[in-house]
Amino acid sequence: MSSSNFSQRVVVTGMGVVSSLGNEVDEFYNRLLAGESGISTVDSFDTEKFACRIGAECKDFKAEEWMDPKEARRSDRYAHFALAASKKAVASAGLDMTAEDPGEVGVLVGSGIGGMWTIENQSRVLHERGPRRVSPFMIPSLIANIASGLVAIEFGMKGPNFAVVSACATATHAIGESLRIIRSGEAQVMIAGGSEAAITPLGYAGFCSMKAMSTRNDEPQRASRPFDRGRDGFIMGEGAGIVVLETLEHALARGANILGEIKGYAATCDAYHVTAPETSGAGLSLCMKKALKNGGLEREQVDYINAHGTSTPFNDRVETKAVKDTFGDHAYRLKMSSTKSMTGHLLGAAGGVEAIVCLKAIETGEIAPTINYEEPEDELDLDYVPNQKVSAPVEIAMSNNLGFGGHNASLVVARYKP
Repeated sequence: MSSSNFSQRVVVTGMGVVSSLGNEVDEFYNRLLAGESGISTVDSFDTEKFACRIGAECKDFKAEEWMDPKEARRSDRYAHFALAASKKAVASAGLDMTAEDPGEVGVLVGSGIGGMWTIENQSRVLHERGPRRVSPFMIPSLIANIASGLVAIEFGMKGPNFAVVSACATATHAIGESLRIIRSGEAQVMIAGGSEAAITPLGYAGFCSMKAMSTRNDEPQRASRPFDRGRDGFIMGEGAGIVVLETLEHALARGANILGEIKGYAATCDAYHVTAPETSGAGLSLCMKKALKNGGLEREQVDYINAHGTSTPFNDRVETKAVKDTFGDHAYRLKMSSTKSMTGHLLGAAGGVEAIVCLKAIETGEIAPTINYEEPEDELDLDYVPNQKVSAPVEIAMSNNLGFGGHNASLVVARYKP
């Protein structure tokens, strides 16, 4: 068992993604840099009666390529995404479980909602065919922790294993809590991130009733427009983002390729409203300040922020206020973009995918843009990397995510330096 060391350096050695813009990390990031949108008309169900009829679906994903078809039928789409992205991350990390102590490798993969497709399909079976025809696999398919369990079963990982559920902050909390687990000595390696598959009739009905989603149905690729004056709501995406974290000592001992370092993390709560962010941005600002303190960093060291940037009127305004409060004059010098303008909002998976975006920005020195930024709003006056990628050195990046319930999460990643 590894010993507790709260100053333990924790690095990223693997990444895996499932998204509407591709299921390989490099392809995904290159398409972001090109300003491509993965948003189109929803194909997975009939949207005729819905106010929002567009989304960022993973149309090229086939579960049977990543798991036994029989097992795929017994599990939910969100779990399929999680397992596929985890397999990709483990492969990219070169992690060989036959050479590892399984008790030192854990999994923390969360989901904001869990098995939405399973809930809807089995509810239909109940009402149309009766309780005896409901699947015995319904419960293990829909619960939000089952993705972590499936990943552990697949690889024989016997370390800490559970799930975070904090709405759209889920994956960032999962990665941050994995950082804490490693620093505390409970594991040497953690598979961490989030997965979501809520592009379903019930999911859309609920968010449409809240009037949270864009109704720019005739222009799918122009509908998600964070920080733009014409924004009218978010567009839902689906997919998964998973990273492999491990102690620096462990990574060096096995000759792993180190992709970056997790420097800091924090979690706070607005304690204000069930769905709306607190208007001053104080909760998120506190979160960012705590994350910087946790990493022993000064605010001037941050080069790039991947914003929560949902394209909703309240979020984008509040987040901008919070960044100004946290970074002062430096807020106008750093770059901040919302890749949700292209991926849509992946809810509980957003932070996993966006942590990968931050790591790729550090690796490539190229920052993905906020597309569809056409008309500024008076108080939204930061550098949102409008419409075109920019080339700029990134040594330290921050990823922010907010969730219903007032949850805030901030993660700070950095270039690895021996």
